[in-house]
Parts: sequence; structure tokens; C-alpha cells
Amino acid sequence: MARIAVIFSLIILVISCNPKLSNGLRVKDLNKDVEMITSKGTMIIRLSDSTPLYRDNFIRLVKQHFFDSIIFHRVIKNFMIQAGDPTSKRARATDTLGEVDAGYAVPAEIRSSLFHHKGALAVARFPDDVNPQKDGSGSQFYIVQGKKYTALQLDSIEEKKFKGLKIPANQRAVYQSIGGTPHLDRNYTVFGEVIKGMEVIDSIANSPTSGSPFDRPLTDVHILKMRLIERTKNL
Repeated sequence: MARIAVIFSLIILVISCNPKLSNGLRVKDLNKDVEMITSKGTMIIRLSDSTPLYRDNFIRLVKQHFFDSIIFHRVIKNFMIQAGDPTSKRARATDTLGEVDAGYAVPAEIRSSLFHHKGALAVARFPDDVNPQKDGSGSQFYIVQGKKYTALQLDSIEEKKFKGLKIPANQRAVYQSIGGTPHLDRNYTVFGEVIKGMEVIDSIANSPTSGSPFDRPLTDVHILKMRLIERTKNL
């Protein structure tokens, strides 16, 4: 009995050191990375504390195994790879995907410091004509592959897309060196980034697809599993 009491006390101590938040997550959940194991390789994702609504929502779905077995249903080379439709888990080759998500929207958390560089994790959403507040899907997300831009191309985006508003110098440098999709900035919530496994993004983005309008890979690319992992300091 004494041993049982000691074990029970240790369990209580562990729980008290990792209390549950009002949204059902544990405090330590917020300091973990996400490991995404796909049929093309593994990526490590770090979520942003600047977007707590999307961070917490994504963590909650990972813990529920919501993403396990879904496919990247929309893939466009030099642009992005998209997933998050739960019906894709058992989809036939002829099924139209991308119309279903978790069943709710999340308010926009667009931050000027979070931008669409290669590897950025962002939320899909309905277009402005039906969603002027830019709320995001509860589960559909995309990861940027993008392409590299010249200074002149970025100047053109500033003039035509942003009506003269400037892209910050540090972001311009990133778009010129590693690439991204700068024209999506200020319109979609970026809430994390891939910190390991960039080559997996390229492998998925380079998959042959059905072409427009659905851009579904001809061979399904599965998210086999997502899980929370301890952060590695050097990543």
C-alpha cells in the first residue's frame, strides 16, 4: 500500500507541474514542436506564440490524431502544399477534396512579423468576398514552397499587390535568398514554420498532379502521423 501511495503522489506531482489550461491543453504542450511523418519523409514544425489561437488549435488537433492518415490533397509546384480535409483519409482517386475541414473557423491572427517564406505554415480560408474578416479554416493548412524573387519582382508586388506598402528589408532578403510567396502576406494567417525537413516540402511539391483546378497528386501523399515532441535547442 505504501508503494501505491508513493506512485500516486508522484503522478499528482507530475500533473501539478504541468497543469491543464482552460482550453484542455497542458502548459508543457505549448513548448513542444510538431513532428509530421509523411509518406515522403519527416518534417519538424515549430508553432508561433504570436498566434495563440492557431497554435492551440493545431496542438489540440494533433493530440486528437485528427491529421493522421489524411493526404496532401492540393499541391502546386513553386507555390504550396495543402492538407487538412478529414474526408481525404478514405478518398477515392475520383473524389473532389478540399471542401471539408474541422467544422469551424478560427479568427484571423495576421502578424506582420510572420510572412510566407519557404517552409511557412499558414491557414487556408474562404476568399474575401465571403470572408472579409479573413478567418481561417479550423483544420486546413498549407506549407509554402514558393520560389525566389528578384528585387524588381518584389518592387512590382509592393506596387501592384500592396498599393505601395513596403515589404520589410529583412523579409525581402529572405524572399531573394530562400524564396516564398510574398503576394500572400497580409491576407493569410501564418502560424508556424518547418524547421527541419525542407527537402520533404520539395519532394511533395514536385509530385505529378491532376493539374488545375484540383491539383491533386496522382499518387496520394499521406500524413502518416503527427505528434508533439520535445524541442531540440539547436533547431
